[in-house]
Amino acid sequence: MFAVSSFRGRVRRGEGRPIWLTVLVVTALTLTLASCSDDAPEGQAAGEPPATASAAPSAAPSAEPPPAEPPPVARDWPRWGFTHTQHSADNETDDVTEGVTRVLGQTPMLQNQHIMGFGVGNPEPSPGEYDWRSLDERMTVIDRSGGLPVITLCCAPDWMKGGRPGETDWNRLTDAPEPEHYDDFANLAAEVAKRYPHVRYYMVWNEFKGFYNDEEQRPDAEGYTELYNKVYAALKAVNPDIQVGGPYIPVNSHEGGSDGRIQGPWGVVDGRTLDAIEYWMENKAGADFIVVDGASVTEEHTLQPDEFGALAKFDAVTRWLRQKSDNLPVWWAEWYIAPEDARWEEPHRLAVQAVSMMEFARSGAATALYWSPQQQDGDCPGCLWRPREATPLPTYELLGNFVRYFPAGVELEQVTSSHPAIRVLAQKERMIMVNTSNEAVVAEVDGKSRRFQPYEIVWSERTT
Repeated sequence: MFAVSSFRGRVRRGEGRPIWLTVLVVTALTLTLASCSDDAPEGQAAGEPPATASAAPSAAPSAEPPPAEPPPVARDWPRWGFTHTQHSADNETDDVTEGVTRVLGQTPMLQNQHIMGFGVGNPEPSPGEYDWRSLDERMTVIDRSGGLPVITLCCAPDWMKGGRPGETDWNRLTDAPEPEHYDDFANLAAEVAKRYPHVRYYMVWNEFKGFYNDEEQRPDAEGYTELYNKVYAALKAVNPDIQVGGPYIPVNSHEGGSDGRIQGPWGVVDGRTLDAIEYWMENKAGADFIVVDGASVTEEHTLQPDEFGALAKFDAVTRWLRQKSDNLPVWWAEWYIAPEDARWEEPHRLAVQAVSMMEFARSGAATALYWSPQQQDGDCPGCLWRPREATPLPTYELLGNFVRYFPAGVELEQVTSSHPAIRVLAQKERMIMVNTSNEAVVAEVDGKSRRFQPYEIVWSERTT
């Protein structure tokens, strides 16, 4: 029989103890797991609504595409991780910082940090004068927590984009460096690599910020690629083993359109974005991986055909990138699953996030980095730990479970569900099942009949 454990909208686990057992045992009550359910028989518990085998499922495809070949990376590559943003562990009290560091260390994963902004200061306020203090603090958190460090080479000091040396105008953070300063930015990238010689993975720039051709209303792929090539050469000169990727461009999509390169029930990818990616592919000096980001939400702020069906975009884009790039490892530097005005309850949000990660794994994405929305205090939907505490939250548990169960090299197996609302991702020994319906559902999965609560996430050993 299955070995499982569960709670609605969070995780039913099937193997061993939780990854951060000591912390979760102490803090289980504070996580308000009042909706916990046991691995009960298929019968209905007292006071629960009846389950249905015909509850209206999300508009998911009736037959998902088969799993792609694993990405061309080391089998133990964790695949999953997160990006530190404005507020992170180094902004907490010393005790909380230490506690968060210990929690993160229980599940080593990728941890990404930008070199300017997003929680750190200006690394080169004047030409040749460096200030590494805040970046050092972030890198220390990553190192002490056992993270696999990644650096995003963005953004640029003001004097590289028309400002005065010694001054920093944070309102201009996202301006691109001027072309006459591309070499200066490449030199800064080299200094970063020298200061942190243990870092092997670099993404060049962020979302094409400042690289836009206003006259032609399209991304400035030429300007970005010129900067990228200079940075690539500078990093490889420091250490040929450094891994460099780009173009880190948002893959936006629309409800409809004439470009037929990547499209599906979820929409049509903007052709101008694909033109920019193809230009970079054809004109780059080299690349060790390809980086994009994107949302399942269209530019018209819709989810087609619904919030779960729209996630198929991530699969389609990943497969296209692998094919077009001659199977370079595909990195998603950020991904988003909900409109800005969405008011989803936590179980609903976690279910959508889990299915999005299933799409990345199924399509053979090499890396997916969660953009951490960490705050200093208050309610924090999607945060990795509770602000002002060292208590891990369900989103971090979800990331940790994917690191543990579905690293990049794992071989996937096709497992189906008798009910279209139940999504499944499986490898030889373990699987995750997600109820994408807001109703209880009974379904047969992997030879066993199971009852799922609304938006329930189930992690299970496979013993059949």
